[in-house]
Amino acid sequence: MNSVFQTATAEPPVHARFVRAIDAAHALAPDFAQRAARHDEDDSFVAENYLALKEAGLVEAGVPRELGGGGAEIAELCEMLRVIARACGSTGLAFSMHTHQVAIPAWRWRHQKVAAVEGLLRRVAAERIILLSSGGSDWIGGSGKAEKVDGGYRVTARKVFTSGAEAGDLLMTGAICDVDGTATVLHFGVPMKADAVGIVQTWRTLGMRGTGSNDVVIDGLFVPDASVAFSRKAGEWHPVFQVIATTAFPLIYAAYLGISESARDIAIDMARKKGPNAHQIELAGRMETNLRAAQIAHKRMIEVVEWNKPSAESVNEVMIGRALVAQHAIATVELAMELAGGSGFYRANGLERRFRDIQGARFHPLQPGPQARYAGSMALGLPVTNVF
Repeated sequence: MNSVFQTATAEPPVHARFVRAIDAAHALAPDFAQRAARHDEDDSFVAENYLALKEAGLVEAGVPRELGGGGAEIAELCEMLRVIARACGSTGLAFSMHTHQVAIPAWRWRHQKVAAVEGLLRRVAAERIILLSSGGSDWIGGSGKAEKVDGGYRVTARKVFTSGAEAGDLLMTGAICDVDGTATVLHFGVPMKADAVGIVQTWRTLGMRGTGSNDVVIDGLFVPDASVAFSRKAGEWHPVFQVIATTAFPLIYAAYLGISESARDIAIDMARKKGPNAHQIELAGRMETNLRAAQIAHKRMIEVVEWNKPSAESVNEVMIGRALVAQHAIATVELAMELAGGSGFYRANGLERRFRDIQGARFHPLQPGPQARYAGSMALGLPVTNVF
């Protein structure tokens, strides 16, 4: 298969690599948009789109070039996801989960010189394996049970909200083990084709219906000691989770930003065709203002990643950005619906699907209560170790 990231002997400039990734996303977008309504209507996973993403070389986009990938950094990957999500929100969000699971070890390889992640990154580049995230199940508290046995652990767990489960090769997850009376989260990869791993079709939802975010059930899987990447105390922030939170959320929320931008474009086109009155002009202005606020907040999230200093401070800044992107992206789509008027209620116009899809922005960590407590604690100089 040809990859858009195949290169000549000479190292091309960063901008050239960026254009290739974005050009590939733009080339795929029309087909994604054409299929989006069908996947939404029949609750089917966007499987064809994943095959197209593999063909285009976007699965390995975030792998460092030295390891065989596209070498794309966070800003480039965010723009790629925005383009995809404008066409199909489900594909953008589901693929953001793979993308951030590649971007995190890539960042650790580049900036922390963590050699242990190299094998995984080379596999993504060479085999185009799809990584799954169980972040919806496995936030700071962790979930599932790991029982110590000879040579490793026996794991039993149910991981909900596993976007793209049907296409996945390796689930990046964890489980809780009692270590000398302390609840400890062990982190490891789970082969999706293992006999002890199954998918339960639970994903019938308000929006994001094509993400295939079904439950993954792990029933007595043996995980060797050598397969445990790291461990941490359950219910407390760990330095690796500062890397995860700082890196992942600009990518995830790039998808929601793309959805709000496409809703704006649909509403503007509909208003122009009808001939806007004074009220509609005001609605359009409020919509533009909210969209710009979401864009500015997202840009700030990317800037924080580019500090290359994951910490409690970077988590705070990214989570403030996440809250602002969610708030203003949702408001943008609500105003788009109002601007479109009754026509926006028809499925054929695509606006009501985006209205349903954007609601997903509410549910990722840190949700409003924990995010406010985290930001407030940081402002007041209080500890945030257990705020999540």
